[in-house]
Amino acid sequence: MTDMSEPVTLTVPTPVPEGPATAQEVAWFREAFDRVTDNIAQAVLGKRHVIRLTLTCLVSEGHLLLEDFPGTGKTMLARGLANSLSGSHARIQFTPDLLPSDITGVTVYDQGHNRFEFHPGPVFHQLVLADEINRASPKTQAALLEVMEEGQVTVDGVTHGVPRPFMVIATQNPIEQAGTYRLPEAQLDRFLMKTSVGYPDAASTEELLMSSGIRDRAALLEPVLDSAVVQEMSQVADRVYVDRALVGYVRQLAEVSRELEHVRLGLSPRGCLALIRVAKTWAAADGRAHVVPQDVVTLAAPVLCHRLILDAEAAFRGVTVDDVIEQLMAAVPAPLDRS
Repeated sequence: MTDMSEPVTLTVPTPVPEGPATAQEVAWFREAFDRVTDNIAQAVLGKRHVIRLTLTCLVSEGHLLLEDFPGTGKTMLARGLANSLSGSHARIQFTPDLLPSDITGVTVYDQGHNRFEFHPGPVFHQLVLADEINRASPKTQAALLEVMEEGQVTVDGVTHGVPRPFMVIATQNPIEQAGTYRLPEAQLDRFLMKTSVGYPDAASTEELLMSSGIRDRAALLEPVLDSAVVQEMSQVADRVYVDRALVGYVRQLAEVSRELEHVRLGLSPRGCLALIRVAKTWAAADGRAHVVPQDVVTLAAPVLCHRLILDAEAAFRGVTVDDVIEQLMAAVPAPLDRS
């Protein structure tokens, strides 16, 4: 495994051997995971669980949707992650007049060389922050969501691959809907997880106020991990063991979700795969080479909350997605942990 003793690891990761993840590998994984988590926690105070969810999404090769009120630290979280890794990152402020080419790039004719040259857009970075994604037009949203799914951009018939690892962290404000464009359900499903930062607790709030002279905490963070190591971590997470009983548990959750009252669209097979993927990463981050039922239970809400679509009567009766997820987890008993 790559040496994690130095503050920043810049060596090319060595190939990971085939077979189940070993205890030594998951121990290395946990050390790397905790190092990045601890670093981001210096900028985003009192939100260690949300930080771990964000990093889990990155290692699981997925994308994250942050929906929360203004001023809770959504952008700070994304920039904290970007500054903790040695790779490239970019921020896109979504506005109604933003064009797809402003994201993907454009082909320009170079008269000096008598040829067309492609000028890549901000999406050609390893970590992309899409701020207030619901403020852009559906056409512009689709340009970003296409590269999220395909990992490549096609401009004027030429395909350009994005760098690896690649992650989009999109934010949106739930209280300002005027002049916004709601993401369609099919595009929401391309986000691996959805969560919120939330307000800090009393101790974290007071610490934040006591150090009010620091305007930008994320800018003070130094890289603690080479972005290339993230790919090696992903390979280790892929080889974490998942028992057949847990696979059956996830299948049951999907089947029952489609039959619950007020649910118009339940958990899809892609949603099931997402739940298994993040559970394996979560287990490795906890220093285990196998997934336990509690991993699935812990990650059910961020994986399911944007995938379960409720009917109109649910809104009339005041039933929320969180209520439905709680009902779902109570209806399907988790298998016993025999580890």
